[in-house]
Amino acid sequence: MATSIDEIVDNFSFLDEWDDRYRYLIELGRTLQPMPEADHNDVNKVRGCASQVWLTSTTRPSPDGPVLDFLGDSDAHIVRGLVALVLALYSGRPAREIVETDAMALFKTLGLSEHLTPQRSNGVRSMVERIKSDARAALAAAG
Repeated sequence: MATSIDEIVDNFSFLDEWDDRYRYLIELGRTLQPMPEADHNDVNKVRGCASQVWLTSTTRPSPDGPVLDFLGDSDAHIVRGLVALVLALYSGRPAREIVETDAMALFKTLGLSEHLTPQRSNGVRSMVERIKSDARAALAAAG
């Protein structure tokens, strides 16, 4: 069972030291649902990330409009944790909600904005933009 975004925020609030927060991020990365090896391909690769990051999305109908489920992976431990964090925020949510949710506000709340290298911050933005792009496409397809 994936960790909820509320649980992650709560856990972050208990960790005062950044070393502990980074360790927690790495632990989160270990909880990611495994991504099939075949999905580690160029089509699913997120552009703009220094590390290798792959994302896939599936769309399912719901009374609230299309809902998107994401799988993600990375070849770097901390980045896998960031993938887990982003997926906890967006996966399993209605497309409209995904488009309206500001991941950078969450990163600011957690203090990650100041503690990530500019390269990692750009990578997170690229992941979020890819997720929002998939959500916009799902909304357009749903009419």
